[in-house]
Amino acid sequence: MIVKRITNVFFRYALRVITLLFAVSVIGFTLVSLSPVDPVQQYVLSVGSVSPEQRAELEDYWGLNDPPVERFENCLSAILHGDFGTSLLYRRPVIDVIREKFANTFALMLCAWVFSGVIGFILGCVMGANRDRAADKILKRICLLLCSVPTFWLGLLLLLLFSVWLGWFPIGFSSPIGVMNSDVTIWQQIHHLILPALTLSLLSFANVALHTRQKLIDVLESDYVLFAKARGESKRQIMKRHGYRNIIMPALTLQFASFAELFGGSVLAENVFSYPGLGSAVSAAGLNSDVPLLLGITLFSALFVFTGNMIANLLYGAIDPQIKESYANE
Repeated sequence: MIVKRITNVFFRYALRVITLLFAVSVIGFTLVSLSPVDPVQQYVLSVGSVSPEQRAELEDYWGLNDPPVERFENCLSAILHGDFGTSLLYRRPVIDVIREKFANTFALMLCAWVFSGVIGFILGCVMGANRDRAADKILKRICLLLCSVPTFWLGLLLLLLFSVWLGWFPIGFSSPIGVMNSDVTIWQQIHHLILPALTLSLLSFANVALHTRQKLIDVLESDYVLFAKARGESKRQIMKRHGYRNIIMPALTLQFASFAELFGGSVLAENVFSYPGLGSAVSAAGLNSDVPLLLGITLFSALFVFTGNMIANLLYGAIDPQIKESYANE
């Protein structure tokens, strides 16, 4: 029975991810085809002048003279065989560039994600349990302020304050300048990671905190909490038995749904701090018309966000038996 459930879940998510990636590839290919940017011209500008004959050979090699449907079929066939093309900017296979850049982006997003989730949940509980008191009012205003601050502006502010004025952190990059990667210590990497991760987490934890606050207020105003008070339960017991259990799932939902937001914010944060990750790579690919790299990162980011949502759905079943039973009945 358990094996059957696992098999059903596997095939259901496999079908969803295949459908998603196919839709993203169609949309991405269509947008690139409709773009006024000429990839051959961009390639010529990067390598120097070429003869008309060489330009014609490039167009024939890339299949630009073929019908759009045939070009998409060739592109899809290459992707299914693991060939995402060669980056015009880095002169390397796209999959190698993504693999290298994602290591830095994953470390950045993981630190920001954990920090925003834990701190946001704690602050949300503090605000909800102390509704309309001084702590609630102060923290609420801070969260509302952070929600309205653009990522790049906050990053520039932190960079100016802690790097330029105080000199506590490096101005940018993921390692010291002039040091070989093999000689970089873990503490040096963390030192370069703190400010970009802090920028992302400050923008994310405010949403989690405000959402958790409102959900906790709704729980504390419910009838079963009123009945618990009538039975003589203390505020600590109410929070432990009723509050945390009922707000953990909404907070978990918002936290995993923030994968897309974190990935989008990393584009700005990595450019502000010159952090060599996927965010800076996709920005460079867009500005330099590196179509293979742009499409590769688009597919990878869609897969990354889908994975986050899938993990959230699987965790729901472990936390809430009712959701687990509904999944089993699908």
